[in-house]
Amino acid sequence: MQRTRVNHLIRITPIRLIGPDNEQIGVVETAEAMRRAVEAGLDLVEIVPDSRPPVCKIMDYGKYKYELSQKQRKTRAASKSSEMKQIRLGRSVKIDPHDVQIRIDQARRFLLAGHKVHIVQRFRGREIAHRELGLEHLKECTDKLADVCKVEQSPRWFGKEASIILAPDKVKIEAIKRKLEKEKAARAKAEGKTEAQIAEEEKARIEAEEARIAAAEAESDDDDVAEEAADRG
Repeated sequence: MQRTRVNHLIRITPIRLIGPDNEQIGVVETAEAMRRAVEAGLDLVEIVPDSRPPVCKIMDYGKYKYELSQKQRKTRAASKSSEMKQIRLGRSVKIDPHDVQIRIDQARRFLLAGHKVHIVQRFRGREIAHRELGLEHLKECTDKLADVCKVEQSPRWFGKEASIILAPDKVKIEAIKRKLEKEKAARAKAEGKTEAQIAEEEKARIEAEEARIAAAEAESDDDDVAEEAADRG
Protein backbone atom coordinates (compact mmCIF):
# COMPACT_ATOMS: atom_id res chain seq x y z
CA MET A 1 0.00 0.00 0.00
CA GLN A 2 1.31 3.43 -0.92
CA ARG A 3 1.90 5.80 1.97
CA THR A 4 0.30 9.23 1.77
CA ARG A 5 2.65 12.10 2.53
CA VAL A 6 1.38 15.35 3.99
CA ASN A 7 2.95 18.84 3.95
CA HIS A 8 6.50 18.76 5.40
CA LEU A 9 6.87 15.04 4.65
CA ILE A 10 6.92 15.83 0.91
CA ARG A 11 10.61 16.28 0.08
CA ILE A 12 10.63 15.87 -3.71
CA THR A 13 10.46 19.05 -5.78
CA PRO A 14 8.94 20.08 -8.12
CA ILE A 15 5.48 18.51 -7.93
CA ARG A 16 2.37 18.50 -10.08
CA LEU A 17 -0.25 20.40 -8.10
CA ILE A 18 -4.04 20.08 -8.00
CA GLY A 19 -6.04 22.80 -6.27
CA PRO A 20 -8.73 22.36 -3.62
CA ASP A 21 -11.47 22.52 -6.27
CA ASN A 22 -9.71 19.91 -8.44
CA GLU A 23 -8.26 22.58 -10.71
CA GLN A 24 -5.02 21.63 -12.47
CA ILE A 25 -2.45 24.19 -11.31
CA GLY A 26 0.51 22.51 -13.00
CA VAL A 27 4.12 21.82 -12.03
CA VAL A 28 5.36 24.01 -9.19
CA GLU A 29 8.08 23.96 -6.55
CA THR A 30 7.03 22.11 -3.38
CA ALA A 31 7.66 25.21 -1.24
CA GLU A 32 5.23 27.18 -3.43
CA ALA A 33 2.62 24.45 -3.15
CA MET A 34 2.99 24.43 0.65
CA ARG A 35 2.58 28.21 0.73
CA ARG A 36 -0.66 27.94 -1.23
CA ALA A 37 -1.97 25.22 1.11
CA VAL A 38 -1.19 27.31 4.22
CA GLU A 39 -2.92 30.36 2.74
CA ALA A 40 -6.00 28.26 2.03
CA GLY A 41 -5.95 26.84 5.57
CA LEU A 42 -5.63 23.33 4.13
CA ASP A 43 -3.03 20.56 3.73
CA LEU A 44 -0.78 19.55 0.88
CA VAL A 45 -1.27 15.82 0.28
CA GLU A 46 0.75 13.60 -2.04
CA ILE A 47 -1.85 11.45 -3.83
CA VAL A 48 0.22 9.84 -6.65
CA PRO A 49 3.74 9.33 -5.28
CA ASP A 50 5.01 7.05 -8.08
CA SER A 51 4.62 9.54 -10.93
CA ARG A 52 7.39 11.97 -11.86
CA PRO A 53 6.84 14.60 -10.78
CA PRO A 54 4.60 13.25 -8.00
CA VAL A 55 1.02 14.53 -7.92
CA CYS A 56 -0.10 16.47 -4.84
CA LYS A 57 -3.39 18.09 -3.95
CA ILE A 58 -4.43 20.89 -1.63
CA MET A 59 -7.18 19.48 0.61
CA ASP A 60 -8.52 19.00 4.11
CA TYR A 61 -6.50 15.94 5.14
CA GLY A 62 -8.69 15.13 8.14
CA LYS A 63 -11.79 15.12 5.95
CA TYR A 64 -9.97 13.06 3.33
CA LYS A 65 -9.00 10.41 5.92
CA TYR A 66 -12.55 10.28 7.26
CA GLU A 67 -14.08 9.83 3.80
CA LEU A 68 -11.47 7.18 3.01
CA SER A 69 -12.29 5.24 6.19
CA GLN A 70 -16.02 5.45 5.40
CA LYS A 71 -15.42 4.12 1.91
CA GLN A 72 -13.32 1.25 3.29
CA ARG A 73 -16.03 0.47 5.87
CA LYS A 74 -18.69 0.32 3.16
CA THR A 75 -16.45 -1.91 1.06
CA ARG A 76 -15.97 -4.31 3.99
CA ALA A 77 -19.70 -4.26 4.71
CA ALA A 78 -20.50 -5.01 1.06
CA SER A 79 -18.01 -7.87 1.08
CA LYS A 80 -19.47 -9.27 4.28
CA SER A 81 -23.04 -8.98 3.02
CA SER A 82 -22.22 -11.04 -0.05
CA GLU A 83 -21.23 -14.09 2.01
CA MET A 84 -22.93 -17.38 1.18
CA LYS A 85 -25.03 -18.80 4.01
CA GLN A 86 -25.94 -22.49 4.09
CA ILE A 87 -29.20 -23.86 5.46
CA ARG A 88 -29.79 -27.59 5.74
CA LEU A 89 -33.28 -29.06 5.72
CA GLY A 90 -32.45 -31.71 8.30
CA ARG A 91 -30.77 -35.04 7.64
CA SER A 92 -33.83 -36.60 5.99
CA VAL A 93 -36.74 -35.71 3.73
CA LYS A 94 -38.94 -36.59 6.71
CA ILE A 95 -38.27 -33.21 8.28
CA ASP A 96 -41.24 -31.76 10.16
CA PRO A 97 -43.13 -29.04 8.20
CA HIS A 98 -42.70 -26.68 11.16
CA ASP A 99 -38.92 -27.14 10.99
CA VAL A 100 -38.98 -26.42 7.26
CA GLN A 101 -40.78 -23.16 7.98
CA ILE A 102 -38.24 -22.21 10.65
CA ARG A 103 -35.46 -22.66 8.11
CA ILE A 104 -37.39 -20.63 5.54
CA ASP A 105 -37.64 -17.83 8.10
CA GLN A 106 -33.91 -18.11 8.72
CA ALA A 107 -33.21 -17.92 4.99
CA ARG A 108 -35.43 -14.84 4.76
CA ARG A 109 -33.35 -13.09 7.42
CA PHE A 110 -30.14 -13.91 5.56
CA LEU A 111 -31.59 -12.65 2.27
CA LEU A 112 -32.85 -9.42 3.86
CA ALA A 113 -29.31 -8.88 5.18
CA GLY A 114 -27.96 -9.21 1.62
CA HIS A 115 -26.56 -12.74 1.80
CA LYS A 116 -26.95 -15.46 -0.79
CA VAL A 117 -28.45 -18.66 0.63
CA HIS A 118 -27.47 -22.23 -0.20
CA ILE A 119 -30.35 -24.52 0.84
CA VAL A 120 -29.48 -28.21 1.08
CA GLN A 121 -31.87 -31.16 1.26
CA ARG A 122 -30.25 -34.37 2.44
CA PHE A 123 -31.51 -37.88 1.74
CA ARG A 124 -31.08 -40.77 4.13
CA GLY A 125 -30.63 -44.33 3.00
CA ARG A 126 -33.19 -45.37 0.42
CA GLU A 127 -34.92 -41.99 0.44
CA ILE A 128 -32.85 -41.14 -2.62
CA ALA A 129 -35.33 -43.27 -4.59
CA HIS A 130 -37.97 -40.64 -3.79
CA ARG A 131 -36.21 -37.54 -4.97
CA GLU A 132 -39.48 -35.73 -5.57
CA LEU A 133 -40.04 -35.42 -1.81
CA GLY A 134 -36.85 -33.47 -1.28
CA LEU A 135 -37.43 -31.39 -4.39
CA GLU A 136 -40.85 -30.44 -3.03
CA HIS A 137 -39.16 -29.01 0.08
CA LEU A 138 -36.76 -26.98 -2.05
CA LYS A 139 -39.65 -25.72 -4.19
CA GLU A 140 -41.54 -24.75 -1.03
CA CYS A 141 -38.55 -22.70 0.07
CA THR A 142 -38.30 -21.02 -3.33
CA ASP A 143 -42.01 -20.22 -3.49
CA LYS A 144 -42.20 -18.80 0.05
CA LEU A 145 -39.10 -16.65 -0.48
CA ALA A 146 -40.03 -15.43 -3.94
CA ASP A 147 -40.92 -11.98 -2.56
CA VAL A 148 -37.29 -11.32 -1.52
CA CYS A 149 -35.11 -13.42 -3.79
CA LYS A 150 -34.36 -14.83 -7.20
CA VAL A 151 -33.12 -18.33 -8.00
CA GLU A 152 -29.43 -18.22 -8.88
CA GLN A 153 -28.97 -21.98 -9.10
CA SER A 154 -31.80 -24.45 -9.71
CA PRO A 155 -31.67 -27.85 -7.93
CA ARG A 156 -28.37 -29.65 -8.33
CA TRP A 157 -27.35 -33.05 -7.05
CA PHE A 158 -24.24 -34.07 -5.16
CA GLY A 159 -24.35 -37.60 -3.84
CA LYS A 160 -27.34 -37.86 -1.52
CA GLU A 161 -27.97 -34.14 -1.44
CA ALA A 162 -29.97 -31.73 -3.59
CA SER A 163 -29.47 -28.01 -3.25
CA ILE A 164 -30.46 -24.62 -4.62
CA ILE A 165 -28.89 -21.16 -4.35
CA LEU A 166 -31.07 -18.11 -3.79
CA ALA A 167 -29.81 -14.56 -4.23
CA PRO A 168 -31.34 -11.43 -2.70
CA ASP A 169 -33.51 -9.31 -5.00
CA LYS A 170 -32.52 -5.77 -3.96
CA VAL A 171 -35.60 -4.02 -5.35
CA LYS A 172 -38.01 -6.41 -3.65
CA ILE A 173 -36.02 -6.31 -0.40
CA GLU A 174 -36.11 -2.52 -0.17
CA ALA A 175 -39.90 -2.62 -0.49
CA ILE A 176 -40.15 -5.36 2.16
CA LYS A 177 -37.90 -3.43 4.56
CA ARG A 178 -40.07 -0.32 4.28
CA LYS A 179 -43.14 -2.43 5.01
CA LEU A 180 -41.46 -4.10 8.02
CA GLU A 181 -40.43 -0.74 9.47
CA LYS A 182 -44.02 0.49 9.29
CA GLU A 183 -45.29 -2.71 10.91
CA LYS A 184 -42.72 -2.43 13.70
CA ALA A 185 -43.71 1.17 14.39
CA ALA A 186 -47.41 0.25 14.44
CA ARG A 187 -46.76 -2.69 16.78
CA ALA A 188 -44.70 -0.55 19.14
CA LYS A 189 -47.48 2.03 19.30
CA ALA A 190 -50.18 -0.60 19.86
CA GLU A 191 -48.22 -2.34 22.66
CA GLY A 192 -46.99 0.87 24.27
CA LYS A 193 -43.36 0.00 23.67
CA THR A 194 -40.47 1.66 21.89
CA GLU A 195 -39.27 0.37 18.54
CA ALA A 196 -35.98 -0.49 20.26
CA GLN A 197 -37.84 -2.76 22.71
CA ILE A 198 -39.69 -4.45 19.86
CA ALA A 199 -36.37 -4.96 18.07
CA GLU A 200 -34.78 -6.48 21.19
CA GLU A 201 -37.70 -8.90 21.63
CA GLU A 202 -37.45 -9.93 17.99
CA LYS A 203 -33.69 -10.38 18.33
CA ALA A 204 -34.15 -12.64 21.38
CA ARG A 205 -36.74 -14.74 19.54
CA ILE A 206 -34.47 -15.10 16.51
CA GLU A 207 -31.46 -16.04 18.63
CA ALA A 208 -33.52 -18.77 20.33
CA GLU A 209 -34.57 -20.14 16.94
CA GLU A 210 -30.99 -20.02 15.61
CA ALA A 211 -29.75 -21.90 18.69
CA ARG A 212 -32.40 -24.59 18.20
CA ILE A 213 -31.48 -25.01 14.54
CA ALA A 214 -27.76 -25.18 15.37
CA ALA A 215 -28.41 -27.81 18.04
CA ALA A 216 -30.54 -29.87 15.66
CA GLU A 217 -27.87 -29.72 12.95
CA ALA A 218 -25.12 -30.66 15.41
CA GLU A 219 -27.18 -33.67 16.51
CA SER A 220 -27.76 -34.54 12.86
CA ASP A 221 -24.01 -34.45 12.20
CA ASP A 222 -23.36 -36.73 15.20
CA ASP A 223 -25.98 -39.18 13.95
CA ASP A 224 -24.39 -39.19 10.49
CA VAL A 225 -20.95 -39.95 11.95
CA ALA A 226 -22.40 -42.79 14.03
CA GLU A 227 -24.30 -44.15 11.03
CA GLU A 228 -21.20 -44.08 8.80
CA ALA A 229 -19.19 -45.85 11.52
CA ALA A 230 -21.88 -48.55 11.80
CA ASP A 231 -21.88 -49.03 8.03
CA ARG A 232 -18.10 -49.45 8.01
CA GLY A 233 -18.34 -51.90 10.94
